[in-house]
Amino acid sequence: MNPVLRLLLQRLAISLLVLVGVSILIFFVARVVPGDPARIALGPNASQAAVDAMREARHLNDPLIIQYGWFVRDLAQGDLGTSLYTRRPVTTDIAAYLPATLELVFVAGAMMILLGLPLGRLAARYAKRGPDHAARFAAVVAVCTPAFVWGVILQLLLAYIWPIFPLEGRLSNGVDAPPGITGFYTLDSLMAGQFATFFDALYHLILPATALALSGIGQSARLTRSSMIETYRKPFIEMSRAYGFREDRISRRYAFRPALIPTLTILGLDFAAMLANAFLVERVFVWPGLSRYGVEVILRKDLDAIVGVVLVIAAMFLVTNLIVDLIVSIINPRIRLAERRAKS
Repeated sequence: MNPVLRLLLQRLAISLLVLVGVSILIFFVARVVPGDPARIALGPNASQAAVDAMREARHLNDPLIIQYGWFVRDLAQGDLGTSLYTRRPVTTDIAAYLPATLELVFVAGAMMILLGLPLGRLAARYAKRGPDHAARFAAVVAVCTPAFVWGVILQLLLAYIWPIFPLEGRLSNGVDAPPGITGFYTLDSLMAGQFATFFDALYHLILPATALALSGIGQSARLTRSSMIETYRKPFIEMSRAYGFREDRISRRYAFRPALIPTLTILGLDFAAMLANAFLVERVFVWPGLSRYGVEVILRKDLDAIVGVVLVIAAMFLVTNLIVDLIVSIINPRIRLAERRAKS
């Protein structure tokens, strides 16, 4: 069997087991936390009869294992329950809020790759010189500062003192949302030919995406630098120099590509973690995303919504890691060498 295909099947099987484990863990943890979700949902003035009726309708009086059985049955039918916070199906809420978070995370992830990797490559090429010192200092500051702090700083500098970018939201007042095709305002507006809406949505994305990406940019720059410096010590780099290859070609083709393997692995983890860590940035920029919604339902002990949000984030985390593993297996020459040996 093809090594890449075998790796894909192994990772899929492991991911399914992990997802089942996450569902069991979050289901039971959400229910043992103190507080009556029916009372929280109905408010302190609701009658006990109404609370008891809601508890019976939600199977909250059943043993935990029976409750989990009801949950698995509904999940198999594509039903994650009804949110006590919004009074809508959890699947409807996730479909409404997830695209905003994904759009934010994808733009932040693109920034991590487009800015972090070249910065790390620049630092490695000029190791222990001025560009390296400047890049390392910027990377440490970016990593050590939380994303929500960057959000406040960017708002203060670029939306208040110098009003270059908008302060909050996904679109300006008076700008209608594009037709809901993917839920990504930038893509939907382009597909609808609404270019003014596209630029407005992109304009609103810059500050929150930058705040979310800065830590990952610093992390990817540091990892790329350290991996490339280690690669520069390999014999094949000295051989490339002996053959008279230009330093730019050595840096780009022979040192940078091997350094991508550990860097991509960490970037995948950072990208997936942004889905869960975006809630503070979404709170600062009043961004109507899934992470912000998740915090709201946790505070209200909205059991069905909590489980739904955690399962979606866990699934995105596993899918991201699966994609990263496949990319690494493709660019890793040892995988291709194993395939050739298997065929010979």
